[in-house]
Amino acid sequence: MNEREQKAFAELVAVCRRLRGPGGCPWDREQTLESMTPYLTEEAVESGEAIASGDPGHVAEELGDLAFLAIFCLELLGEKGGPGLADALERAAAKLIRRHPHVYGGTEIEDGDAAYRQWQEIKKAEKDDRGGTASLLGEQPKGLPALVAAYRLQEKAGAVGFDWPDVSGPLAKVREEMAEIERELGGDTDPALAREIGDLLFAVVNLARHLTIDPGRELRAASRRFRERFHHIERRLAEQGRRPSEATLEEMDALWEEAKALAPRPRAPGDAS
Repeated sequence: MNEREQKAFAELVAVCRRLRGPGGCPWDREQTLESMTPYLTEEAVESGEAIASGDPGHVAEELGDLAFLAIFCLELLGEKGGPGLADALERAAAKLIRRHPHVYGGTEIEDGDAAYRQWQEIKKAEKDDRGGTASLLGEQPKGLPALVAAYRLQEKAGAVGFDWPDVSGPLAKVREEMAEIERELGGDTDPALAREIGDLLFAVVNLARHLTIDPGRELRAASRRFRERFHHIERRLAEQGRRPSEATLEEMDALWEEAKALAPRPRAPGDAS
């Protein structure tokens, strides 16, 4: 850390302790680890949305809020007699050093994929040493969004070679799952159809992963585009004194295409226009 970073970190910790200390903020003094859990989740989501916005100032603000909440919760843990801020940071640093022997030791790796694979193998070995047999897939939080959970499962399996070598494999799998859904549509096997829909979603996530596309981010973007275009339909019909329920599908579809035509054209890489 340079001098400015050290000062900023010390100030943030000092603010946290002032808020929790005698004469501090009544609300902050009342909080527990359990009561702070929803705020951690909210700030993590807001940080992800800020990153997707591409606004560096907004990203810095949200990540700063998340950093403060992490410090705040570690202070709560230390106050209860558990590991505090220093212990947590020391543990994190030790873990990172241990899992990067190619940086802090004498081993060598070929590329980022090899580094990730090595990380997962060291992580599994650590858990094995603590007793029991850990899976390379690890354990996932129950509240993890389904798209993120699927992406991470595939990523971890791919780290040990259980993966297609290129995008043609996942693309063929998407087509295969679509064909299976079409076959199920002719019958009354609702559970089987639901299962195939799940398989298709999992396959689409895998395709996105191979294309280094965040499926959660793009699904949110697609939902936002749908909302904007449907709002356009509502506005245009309102100009005619009508509501969507009073329009035909053909009329609404025409207004949908109109909204698409009015939307800004996505820029291609290197497009300066």
